[in-house]
Amino acid sequence: MRLGRISVSASSSLQQGPRHIAIVMDGNGRWAKQRFLPRLAGHKQGVNALRRCTQACAQRGVAVLTVFAFSSENWNRPVDEVSGLLELLALALSREVPQLRKDGVRVRFIGDRASLSAKVRDGLAQAEAATHHNTRLVLNVCFNYGGRWDIAQAASTLAARGEPITELSLNAAMALSDVPDPDLLIRTGGEMRLSNFLLWQAAYSELLFSDKLWPDFDEAALDAAIADYCARERRFGKTSEQILAAPLQPLPA
Repeated sequence: MRLGRISVSASSSLQQGPRHIAIVMDGNGRWAKQRFLPRLAGHKQGVNALRRCTQACAQRGVAVLTVFAFSSENWNRPVDEVSGLLELLALALSREVPQLRKDGVRVRFIGDRASLSAKVRDGLAQAEAATHHNTRLVLNVCFNYGGRWDIAQAASTLAARGEPITELSLNAAMALSDVPDPDLLIRTGGEMRLSNFLLWQAAYSELLFSDKLWPDFDEAALDAAIADYCARERRFGKTSEQILAAPLQPLPA
Protein backbone atom coordinates (compact mmCIF):
# COMPACT_ATOMS: atom_id res chain seq x y z
CA MET A 1 0.00 0.00 0.00
CA ARG A 2 1.00 3.66 -0.29
CA LEU A 3 1.06 6.12 2.59
CA GLY A 4 1.18 9.58 1.03
CA ARG A 5 4.38 9.67 -1.01
CA ILE A 6 6.04 6.89 1.00
CA SER A 7 5.46 3.36 -0.26
CA VAL A 8 5.28 0.36 2.04
CA SER A 9 4.49 -3.24 1.22
CA ALA A 10 1.00 -4.64 1.67
CA SER A 11 2.20 -6.78 4.58
CA SER A 12 3.20 -3.62 6.48
CA SER A 13 -0.29 -2.81 7.76
CA LEU A 14 -1.95 -3.87 10.98
CA GLN A 15 -5.74 -3.80 11.24
CA GLN A 16 -5.72 -3.02 14.94
CA GLY A 17 -2.12 -2.30 15.82
CA PRO A 18 -0.29 0.99 15.24
CA ARG A 19 0.86 1.76 11.71
CA HIS A 20 3.19 4.50 12.94
CA ILE A 21 5.15 4.33 16.20
CA ALA A 22 7.21 7.28 17.45
CA ILE A 23 9.76 6.95 20.26
CA VAL A 24 11.66 9.36 22.48
CA MET A 25 14.72 7.21 23.18
CA ASP A 26 15.53 8.46 26.69
CA GLY A 27 17.81 7.03 29.35
CA ASN A 28 21.13 6.26 27.66
CA GLY A 29 23.12 8.46 30.01
CA ARG A 30 21.46 7.11 33.14
CA TRP A 31 21.95 3.55 31.91
CA ALA A 32 25.69 4.24 31.64
CA LYS A 33 25.85 6.06 34.99
CA GLN A 34 24.26 3.11 36.78
CA ARG A 35 27.13 0.97 35.47
CA PHE A 36 29.86 3.55 36.20
CA LEU A 37 30.47 3.94 32.47
CA PRO A 38 30.91 7.10 30.39
CA ARG A 39 27.72 8.49 28.91
CA LEU A 40 28.87 7.63 25.39
CA ALA A 41 28.80 3.95 26.35
CA GLY A 42 25.10 4.36 27.01
CA HIS A 43 24.56 5.96 23.63
CA LYS A 44 26.35 3.04 21.96
CA GLN A 45 23.98 0.64 23.71
CA GLY A 46 21.15 2.87 22.56
CA VAL A 47 22.15 2.19 18.95
CA ASN A 48 21.86 -1.53 19.66
CA ALA A 49 18.40 -0.98 21.15
CA LEU A 50 17.34 0.96 18.06
CA ARG A 51 18.53 -1.88 15.84
CA ARG A 52 16.43 -4.38 17.85
CA CYS A 53 13.40 -2.11 17.82
CA THR A 54 13.63 -1.47 14.08
CA GLN A 55 13.83 -5.18 13.33
CA ALA A 56 10.96 -5.91 15.71
CA CYS A 57 8.73 -3.22 14.17
CA ALA A 58 9.39 -4.59 10.69
CA GLN A 59 8.56 -8.11 11.86
CA ARG A 60 5.33 -6.92 13.49
CA GLY A 61 4.05 -5.12 10.42
CA VAL A 62 4.55 -1.56 11.59
CA ALA A 63 4.81 0.70 8.54
CA VAL A 64 6.61 3.72 10.03
CA LEU A 65 8.98 4.12 12.98
CA THR A 66 10.06 7.64 13.96
CA VAL A 67 12.72 8.10 16.64
CA PHE A 68 14.12 11.16 18.42
CA ALA A 69 17.88 10.77 18.07
CA PHE A 70 19.21 14.30 18.63
CA SER A 71 17.16 17.35 19.50
CA SER A 72 17.95 20.94 18.58
CA GLU A 73 18.48 21.50 22.32
CA ASN A 74 21.07 18.72 22.61
CA TRP A 75 23.75 21.05 21.26
CA ASN A 76 23.78 22.52 24.78
CA ARG A 77 25.25 19.31 26.21
CA PRO A 78 28.98 19.05 27.05
CA VAL A 79 31.16 19.48 23.97
CA ASP A 80 32.81 16.08 24.34
CA GLU A 81 29.42 14.34 24.49
CA VAL A 82 28.15 16.17 21.40
CA SER A 83 31.29 15.37 19.42
CA GLY A 84 31.06 11.76 20.58
CA LEU A 85 27.44 11.56 19.41
CA LEU A 86 28.38 12.90 15.98
CA GLU A 87 31.18 10.34 15.71
CA LEU A 88 28.76 7.63 16.80
CA LEU A 89 26.33 8.75 14.11
CA ALA A 90 29.00 8.38 11.45
CA LEU A 91 29.95 4.94 12.76
CA ALA A 92 26.32 3.83 12.95
CA LEU A 93 25.71 4.90 9.36
CA SER A 94 28.64 2.87 8.07
CA ARG A 95 27.70 -0.21 10.09
CA GLU A 96 23.90 -0.18 10.06
CA VAL A 97 22.88 1.12 6.63
CA PRO A 98 24.00 -1.97 4.64
CA GLN A 99 21.88 -4.23 6.88
CA LEU A 100 18.93 -1.83 6.83
CA ARG A 101 19.10 -1.82 3.05
CA LYS A 102 19.12 -5.61 3.03
CA ASP A 103 16.20 -5.75 5.47
CA GLY A 104 14.01 -3.50 3.33
CA VAL A 105 14.12 -0.50 5.68
CA ARG A 106 14.04 2.99 4.21
CA VAL A 107 15.97 5.51 6.31
CA ARG A 108 15.17 9.22 6.37
CA PHE A 109 16.67 11.96 8.50
CA ILE A 110 14.28 14.65 9.67
CA GLY A 111 15.55 17.95 11.02
CA ASP A 112 17.47 21.12 10.32
CA ARG A 113 20.58 20.26 8.30
CA ALA A 114 21.76 23.83 7.78
CA SER A 115 23.87 23.85 10.96
CA LEU A 116 25.42 20.43 10.30
CA SER A 117 28.85 20.03 8.74
CA ALA A 118 29.13 19.12 5.09
CA LYS A 119 30.54 15.73 6.09
CA VAL A 120 27.55 14.93 8.28
CA ARG A 121 25.08 16.16 5.65
CA ASP A 122 26.76 13.98 3.01
CA GLY A 123 26.57 10.95 5.30
CA LEU A 124 22.85 11.45 5.89
CA ALA A 125 22.18 11.92 2.19
CA GLN A 126 24.14 8.80 1.26
CA ALA A 127 22.21 6.70 3.78
CA GLU A 128 18.91 7.99 2.42
CA ALA A 129 19.94 7.32 -1.17
CA ALA A 130 21.13 3.79 -0.37
CA THR A 131 17.75 2.80 1.12
CA HIS A 132 15.44 5.00 -0.95
CA HIS A 133 13.59 2.19 -2.73
CA ASN A 134 12.94 0.05 0.37
CA THR A 135 9.28 -0.39 1.36
CA ARG A 136 9.13 -2.81 4.29
CA LEU A 137 9.50 -0.11 6.95
CA VAL A 138 10.15 3.64 6.92
CA LEU A 139 12.60 4.65 9.67
CA ASN A 140 12.53 8.39 10.33
CA VAL A 141 15.50 9.49 12.43
CA CYS A 142 14.87 12.94 13.89
CA PHE A 143 18.30 14.54 14.10
CA ASN A 144 18.79 18.19 15.05
CA TYR A 145 15.01 18.26 15.20
CA GLY A 146 12.52 20.19 17.31
CA GLY A 147 8.76 20.31 17.08
CA ARG A 148 8.73 24.10 17.23
CA TRP A 149 11.34 24.23 14.46
CA ASP A 150 9.14 21.98 12.36
CA ILE A 151 6.10 24.23 12.74
CA ALA A 152 8.17 27.35 12.11
CA GLN A 153 9.80 25.95 8.96
CA ALA A 154 6.41 24.90 7.62
CA ALA A 155 5.00 28.39 8.19
CA SER A 156 8.10 29.95 6.64
CA THR A 157 7.77 27.73 3.57
CA LEU A 158 4.16 28.77 3.05
CA ALA A 159 4.99 32.44 3.57
CA ALA A 160 7.79 32.25 0.99
CA ARG A 161 5.34 30.76 -1.50
CA GLY A 162 2.76 33.42 -0.72
CA GLU A 163 0.28 30.74 0.33
CA PRO A 164 -2.29 31.24 3.10
CA ILE A 165 -1.40 29.55 6.40
CA THR A 166 -4.24 27.22 7.32
CA GLU A 167 -4.35 24.02 9.30
CA LEU A 168 -4.47 22.03 6.07
CA SER A 169 -1.65 23.89 4.30
CA LEU A 170 0.53 23.92 7.40
CA ASN A 171 0.06 20.18 7.82
CA ALA A 172 1.13 19.62 4.21
CA ALA A 173 4.34 21.59 4.79
CA MET A 174 5.43 19.71 7.90
CA ALA A 175 8.53 17.51 7.77
CA LEU A 176 6.52 14.29 8.10
CA SER A 177 3.59 15.26 5.89
CA ASP A 178 4.03 12.19 3.69
CA VAL A 179 3.37 9.61 6.41
CA PRO A 180 0.41 9.18 8.79
CA ASP A 181 0.62 10.91 12.15
CA PRO A 182 1.97 8.63 14.91
CA ASP A 183 -0.65 6.30 16.34
CA LEU A 184 1.49 5.52 19.36
CA LEU A 185 4.18 7.71 20.93
CA ILE A 186 6.46 6.00 23.45
CA ARG A 187 8.91 7.69 25.79
CA THR A 188 11.35 5.55 27.72
CA GLY A 189 13.36 6.50 30.81
CA GLY A 190 10.49 7.31 33.16
CA GLU A 191 10.06 10.95 32.14
CA MET A 192 6.57 12.10 31.16
CA ARG A 193 6.91 14.92 28.67
CA LEU A 194 7.24 15.35 24.90
CA SER A 195 10.43 17.44 25.01
CA ASN A 196 9.61 19.29 21.79
CA PHE A 197 9.07 16.09 19.79
CA LEU A 198 6.42 15.94 17.04
CA LEU A 199 4.31 18.64 18.69
CA TRP A 200 2.06 19.01 15.65
CA GLN A 201 1.90 15.35 14.62
CA ALA A 202 1.23 13.97 18.12
CA ALA A 203 -2.03 15.88 18.58
CA TYR A 204 -4.04 12.64 18.69
CA SER A 205 -1.30 10.10 19.36
CA GLU A 206 -1.75 7.62 22.17
CA LEU A 207 1.00 8.30 24.72
CA LEU A 208 2.86 5.61 26.63
CA PHE A 209 5.61 6.31 29.18
CA SER A 210 7.94 3.46 30.08
CA ASP A 211 10.22 3.33 33.11
CA LYS A 212 12.70 1.25 31.13
CA LEU A 213 15.87 3.06 30.12
CA TRP A 214 16.25 3.02 26.35
CA PRO A 215 19.13 0.48 26.18
CA ASP A 216 16.88 -1.95 28.10
CA PHE A 217 13.86 -1.46 25.84
CA ASP A 218 13.53 -4.81 24.08
CA GLU A 219 11.05 -6.77 21.98
CA ALA A 220 8.98 -7.70 25.04
CA ALA A 221 8.67 -4.04 26.02
CA LEU A 222 7.62 -3.16 22.47
CA ASP A 223 5.02 -5.92 22.46
CA ALA A 224 3.66 -4.70 25.79
CA ALA A 225 3.39 -1.17 24.41
CA ILE A 226 1.55 -2.39 21.30
CA ALA A 227 -0.79 -4.52 23.41
CA ASP A 228 -1.55 -1.50 25.60
CA TYR A 229 -2.28 0.55 22.50
CA CYS A 230 -4.59 -2.11 21.07
CA ALA A 231 -6.62 -2.11 24.30
CA ARG A 232 -7.36 1.61 24.00
CA GLU A 233 -10.29 3.28 22.25
CA ARG A 234 -9.35 6.09 19.89
CA ARG A 235 -12.28 8.49 19.51
CA PHE A 236 -10.82 11.59 17.81
CA GLY A 237 -13.46 13.78 19.47
CA LYS A 238 -16.35 11.39 18.92
CA THR A 239 -18.25 9.37 21.51
CA SER A 240 -17.77 5.67 22.17
CA GLU A 241 -21.21 5.01 20.72
CA GLN A 242 -20.29 6.74 17.46
CA ILE A 243 -17.09 4.72 17.20
CA LEU A 244 -18.94 1.43 17.77
CA ALA A 245 -21.63 2.32 15.21
CA ALA A 246 -19.20 3.37 12.49
CA PRO A 247 -18.21 0.78 9.87
CA LEU A 248 -14.61 -0.38 9.92
CA GLN A 249 -12.60 1.90 7.66
CA PRO A 250 -10.07 0.24 5.34
CA LEU A 251 -6.49 1.39 5.48
CA PRO A 252 -5.48 3.86 2.74
CA ALA A 253 -4.76 2.16 -0.57
